[in-house]
Amino acid sequence: MRKHSLSFKAIRNLIRNDLMPDPTPSLTLHRRDDGIAELVFDRAGSAANIFDMPALDELDRHLETIENDASLRGLIVRSAKPAIFIAGADIKSLARETGDALEAFIGKGQRVFQRLADLKIPTAAAIHGACLGGGFEIALACDWRVASLSDATRIGLPETMLGILPAWGGSTRLPRLIGLPKALDLILAGKQVPPKLAKKLGLVDGLAPVERIVDLATGLLGKGKAVRKTPWLTNNPVSAAVIRAAAGRKIRAQTRGHYPAQLAALNVVSRAGSGPLAESLGREREEVLKLARTDAAKNLIRIFLLQENAKKTRPHPTAEARKVGRTAVIGAGVMGAGIAQWLAARGLPVVLRDLDDARLGAGMATIGKLFREGVKRRVFTPVEAMRASDLISPSAAPVPMDRVDLVIEAAVENLEIKKKIFADLSSRVSPETVLATNTSALPIGEIGHGDGVTHPERLVGVHFFNPVHRMKLVEIVVTEATSPGTIETALAFVRAIGKLPVVVKDSPGFVVNRILMPYLIEAGRLFERGVDPVAIDEAMLDFGMPMGPLRLLDEVGLDVASHVAATMGAAFGDRFAMPAVLAKLVEKGHLGRKSGRGFFEHRGKKTAPNAEALALRGEAAGDAPDRPAIAERLALLMANESFRVLEEGVAASADDIDFAMILGTGFAPFRGGPVTWANTVGLPVVREKLAALGETEGELFAPSKLLNGAADLGDLKKS
Repeated sequence: MRKHSLSFKAIRNLIRNDLMPDPTPSLTLHRRDDGIAELVFDRAGSAANIFDMPALDELDRHLETIENDASLRGLIVRSAKPAIFIAGADIKSLARETGDALEAFIGKGQRVFQRLADLKIPTAAAIHGACLGGGFEIALACDWRVASLSDATRIGLPETMLGILPAWGGSTRLPRLIGLPKALDLILAGKQVPPKLAKKLGLVDGLAPVERIVDLATGLLGKGKAVRKTPWLTNNPVSAAVIRAAAGRKIRAQTRGHYPAQLAALNVVSRAGSGPLAESLGREREEVLKLARTDAAKNLIRIFLLQENAKKTRPHPTAEARKVGRTAVIGAGVMGAGIAQWLAARGLPVVLRDLDDARLGAGMATIGKLFREGVKRRVFTPVEAMRASDLISPSAAPVPMDRVDLVIEAAVENLEIKKKIFADLSSRVSPETVLATNTSALPIGEIGHGDGVTHPERLVGVHFFNPVHRMKLVEIVVTEATSPGTIETALAFVRAIGKLPVVVKDSPGFVVNRILMPYLIEAGRLFERGVDPVAIDEAMLDFGMPMGPLRLLDEVGLDVASHVAATMGAAFGDRFAMPAVLAKLVEKGHLGRKSGRGFFEHRGKKTAPNAEALALRGEAAGDAPDRPAIAERLALLMANESFRVLEEGVAASADDIDFAMILGTGFAPFRGGPVTWANTVGLPVVREKLAALGETEGELFAPSKLLNGAADLGDLKKS
């Protein structure tokens, strides 16, 4: 008898792989009578198909079976999920794995996908639903790709949005398929494209209704292995070098060096069009392992996971969320019109109410413009835009509200006016109607205690951000009286219309405006002290903000900002006192972009410092701070207010603060949010620097308290 000798590791792997079932089976292999095999992804116990190590192992075993079956004449890869093909790699695995484990995960994906690409029989991916990241990379490893003509189908490689790059062959195979310029456009921006655009770009070979995509894929298999022309004109080394240089300059200007994934992806993709495939896969693997260790990738992945968590967290899981079918919006101004347009675009009937026909006419004009812009950007077809517009019923007279499920008040920021509106609504809606206010700073509890306002348990803040059609965040503001059912209904409603909610406590300014306002005020004070407005804004662009603070004040409106600051100053004191120059600008009618002048003069897309604003400030005293000093000063004030918000319990956790500030203000995502940024700088250093600024009020938490349950952040810091 021959002696068998197995190591402990080999025995462990044998037991794990061959005797124990996978904890989460993901694939099944069916052999059809016509000799076509179907590899069907259907991850058990999950709404999505994703790739983790067990799924890759499963795929590897099935491919081995296919390799050894000489009777097969083709393979179709498809999904059994109703709206997802494959959503990509398991992001939690990417966040959790480090070192050798991460290298093994990346290497395994490359080897298994290459095994699929090397099959002797023709292969086709039948795509329906989200086909992203690793999902599209497995499709790229197939000979043919077809997609369903469904709104659920989206195709792309969004890895750079997570601070990494496509490393299971996507950075290599895509430029070889469609050419370097188009591949770079998709990969560097992390674009997700709909089916018709995917066909136009060459990402897929055919389109069909979902019920016919397998038939279409079968027909393509009959043509054998795909033979395609190489896009040599753009992919040859000379052309690639020219494209790489131009794109590199553009990336450096746009990212200011803060997002290394874009430059790394450019380096890999621009060299992938020529040379051995194995060398390009090696560059993918090498670069993604470097990127995964960066703070930028760790922070971007964490923010992605927080967004996913916002889609499902229920603070009161036993409370019933009522379905919202009919809605009303009170106030047809910029915010009211924006909210009404968004609701109608999501298929909800909306009553839009205001005091007179002139205000309603202006609101409907705004809504019409939003729909036209959506058609231009191909968000809607003209027919879809028209049908959505028809769901809005404007009225200048009182209308029945007893059948409305949710009312959103978006009237002028005046507490007494809002009390009157809610007193009127209380008498005219049904006992189940949720009463919501879009106020950005006023205390909601006081609205609920106005004369004639009944059932404060049904009152909740649903605070959208401007512009509504672009900003994902909605603050769900709860008072002490708000019932669990109302909170759950508000959360379900916000998610149903495609927004991301964060639950916060009723307090002036809530979370986002509360933390943002000291930053804006200090920018105004720096301007007043003689600091160049361009230097102030450029400092924060260098820091990673999407817009400078003075430009942001102009966009918001100086009158609006003054009103919000006054509300918050009444609650929190002098640190919310606006600089005198702001009041002078408002008095002169320089309100920002809407009046053409504020801190800057606005001429279309061009801006320049407003000479009249410059003349209103005093003489500069001493040397002006440089850009890094300006950025540090302004960021510290946001961090300081974040600590206060956390200490007071306005936000439940540091995660909620970081999430809200990134989605609500664009706080530099690669820095992870104001709390994470402060933790990275080091709390003793932050404490010292704030003391130097005179900001000594409020306790700065020790790191253990600061993280407040955000164990993943601690893990990221350790790694």
